[in-house]
Amino acid sequence: MRSKASNMSDSRQGEEVIALHPAESGMQLGRALLHALHNAGISVLYQDREMKTVWARNMRAPWATDTADSNGILPPAQAERIGAAKRGVIASGKPERLELGVPGEDGVRWFQVWIDADHGEGGEVQGIVTTMVETTEQRRREQTLKTLLREVSHRSKNLLAIIQSIATQTGRYSGASGDFLPRFRGRLQSLASSQDLVTSSNWRGAALHELVSGQVGRYAADPERSLRLEGENPYLNPNAALHIGLAMHELAVNSVSYGALSRPDGRVELTARLTTDAGGEPALSLTWCEAIGARDVSSSEKRFGSVALERVVPASLNGTATLEIIGDRLEYRLVIPKGNFATD
Repeated sequence: MRSKASNMSDSRQGEEVIALHPAESGMQLGRALLHALHNAGISVLYQDREMKTVWARNMRAPWATDTADSNGILPPAQAERIGAAKRGVIASGKPERLELGVPGEDGVRWFQVWIDADHGEGGEVQGIVTTMVETTEQRRREQTLKTLLREVSHRSKNLLAIIQSIATQTGRYSGASGDFLPRFRGRLQSLASSQDLVTSSNWRGAALHELVSGQVGRYAADPERSLRLEGENPYLNPNAALHIGLAMHELAVNSVSYGALSRPDGRVELTARLTTDAGGEPALSLTWCEAIGARDVSSSEKRFGSVALERVVPASLNGTATLEIIGDRLEYRLVIPKGNFATD
């Protein structure tokens, strides 16, 4: 068994530098510490009880000219704050820790400052050691993380609201209880597909052609032949990508059931054009066209698909929409304002 004293000795050795060559230990340790301070960006200042500088290592702005009479280029309020903390440590012998924000050309620089008392053999305070470490980048990363978390929370709430709306509307327009699950599942899969594109772009959104191809391609036997895309390929913001993706899903499902995609040689067309809205502002016009079967022309039943296309999607994008069946041709037109997309 190892003795308690041996364990304590091992513990102390783990905290100390073991010098293999005692004659050189002081020089080696000093050089090593200087390298460590420089590499870690740590500034250290030693002052006596009168707060006169005895020595300083790796001093950088704003501490570079720290003397007995000044605190570098610190603003007066910050200089007084750190000076008061030093005087408090000298008086009490207890360490202090501060966080300082120093205005600079590129914004505020942040520092963690530790002030420790240097006690003599009799326990009296004979000086103070001030250690300064810049934490600006760490604070920026923390702020970025907080912003991202707020954004994720905001988008998650929006996504849940969309899902809740889909569930409510699907239940309202499902003719039988057995229709609800397959329809609801299909709409959730559509939402998930659009969300994948948004997430892969770091929440910037999705390109229109990629979005439409993904939604229609899930139902078309040969997407390259059965889907024709013409015109602009704008980049949609996340909200527009989710709702336009839902619109494309409804159009594709209806087409597979009643329209062009229900026939081997059928084809749908989507045209994107830059235009202006009713107020003369820049807008994007999306037009879906296809030939449909005669059996659907006579149907006037209002399903969730048409409600989503004519009401839910345009309202969510502050746009307008029309769904018309003229003869054996279905045409859906959605106009959305500039804030939902970018063409650069």
